[in-house]
Amino acid sequence: MNNKYPVWFLVVLALGFSASAAQKAAPGVSDGAAEYVAGELLVKFKPQSDTAVQGSFMAELNARGHKALSRSRVHKVTLPQGADARSVAELYAADPRIEYAQPNYIYHTMATVPDDIDYGKLWGLKNTGQTLASPVYGSNNPGIAGYDMDAEAAWDLQTDCRGVIVAVVDTGVNYTHEDLIANMWDGGVTYPNHGYDFVDTDNDPVPSDGESHGTHVAGTIAAVGNNATGTTGVCWQAEIMSVRVLGAGGSGTTDDIAQGVDFAVAQGARVINMSLGGGSFDHTFSDAIADARTAGVVVVVAAGNGGADGVGDNNDLTPQYPCSYTHDNIICVAALDQSYALASFSNYGATSVDVGAPGVNVQSSIAGTTTSDNFSVGWTLGGDWAVSGVDYWCGSASSLVNPADYCEELGGYYAPNANDAVYKTFDLGAAGLLGAGVTAYVDYYMDVTDSLSFGVQSTGGDPFAGGTMVRINSDQNNEVVLGAVVAYDLTQSSCLTANCSIGVRLVSDASNHSYGARVYGFEINKSISGADTYALYNGTSMATPHVAGLAAMIWSYNPAYAYDDVVSSVKSSGDAVAALYGKSSSGRAVDAYKALQYIQAPTGVTAVVVP
Repeated sequence: MNNKYPVWFLVVLALGFSASAAQKAAPGVSDGAAEYVAGELLVKFKPQSDTAVQGSFMAELNARGHKALSRSRVHKVTLPQGADARSVAELYAADPRIEYAQPNYIYHTMATVPDDIDYGKLWGLKNTGQTLASPVYGSNNPGIAGYDMDAEAAWDLQTDCRGVIVAVVDTGVNYTHEDLIANMWDGGVTYPNHGYDFVDTDNDPVPSDGESHGTHVAGTIAAVGNNATGTTGVCWQAEIMSVRVLGAGGSGTTDDIAQGVDFAVAQGARVINMSLGGGSFDHTFSDAIADARTAGVVVVVAAGNGGADGVGDNNDLTPQYPCSYTHDNIICVAALDQSYALASFSNYGATSVDVGAPGVNVQSSIAGTTTSDNFSVGWTLGGDWAVSGVDYWCGSASSLVNPADYCEELGGYYAPNANDAVYKTFDLGAAGLLGAGVTAYVDYYMDVTDSLSFGVQSTGGDPFAGGTMVRINSDQNNEVVLGAVVAYDLTQSSCLTANCSIGVRLVSDASNHSYGARVYGFEINKSISGADTYALYNGTSMATPHVAGLAAMIWSYNPAYAYDDVVSSVKSSGDAVAALYGKSSSGRAVDAYKALQYIQAPTGVTAVVVP
């Protein structure tokens, strides 16, 4: 045999070239450190190298086997045990019989990971079993690694959702937030602030009451990704349209919400996120969603967070709208925890709820800051108002009470002929403040002829001496109300000043008194220009934008899709989750990668047997 290489080389080849070769990954074994498959060589023969020449070459290699690939003249060669493919390739580089020899290199999926500083907190996008500090939902923290939307695999395919406008129909979005400003919809000269405000009837949909709900939702959909700042959304780039339809306290009305949907559709939104709900069938609202369907718009909605007990309800038995509308452009979303158990507060429904998505301990952008007040400093206490700490009726929450013994087991009645005001002056005149609102909880036992009111004054002092006043209790019945939410937009009262006084007043007549009132959980929420603030929230409201972002991603990846293709991709492609069996129509949690790859099975196909 006419060997190019001496016998000693062939002996070395047979015994193995590299002491390190045994440490290379074997075929079929996943080893992130291996650059190529151990013991395999790809050889491309020259055109003149016939079968006999190829056979002699394999004999020289002492090959244990070889296979011709579909590519012209390329063979995969199995080398002797211990032989290192790269060393063999280098030794045969100049062989006249071949064009080249090379290792069988190993390739991996390129996991696209953003550099945002809080990305590690976004368990819904990448669940590593991380423990979240200061959680707002205590169960299953940490959760189970891998129980997430598989966002990184999806990002290998699509991160940019621009071209698909997503309308956040909510409390407004702080469009100046550091992690949102670059991803806001361009409304041109008509809508320069990226949307419209149907609460205040102007074209500035910033949350003037400081409410952060819509800003949090927007961040989950499309906080700017890979900008070394804050969080990332499901979409790294996007067009978020802010449509404010919910005012102070997160409440809104049919007319504003329906107009908000109509606006979004008219301005070109293809996905609408509505993390809101109510318990009554509403023809006007239903018609607005039907019109969105006609325009080919996907509407993603929240399943709801249960009733007053905070425990999730069955929407099939107790409808929650818009989730319970039957329009086929709706995707209704339940909330899952970090182990993909149904969140304790999440509504469900085998026919009304479609899918589940991450909805607890969700980190996202907020509109600004929240300042709590425990009534310990600066309050002017008039009449029988007092500050109560830990007491029989009131638990551990610091409270304003009238009468002073309201929280005691044998507390008395409030005084006759009372005109008792309690208030404090706050500095809300700082530069960069876009808006502010106050929220508090109130319990009260009030006679029908007596009143409990909330007041604000922009110049300080007693807000009931010339300020703006809103009655808290009804004048229709003797009332017992526990946990009422008082919410007030301070911007609309022109109280963004250095001397904004806020207070409560109890007024009574000479007869028929009751136990009185208690105020607690007092907070001032602020929308701040250029906000750089983030927070953990729970709710089906937080699950919904994960799916809205995914809908935008699907449409960006598959721009020829119709709305029903997007809906099918979301509902049919996800991961089967035991907690959703019998509690959603799909039994699935959304999976971004699978949704992008989903191809609906053809229908109406018949087979013809040809004899």
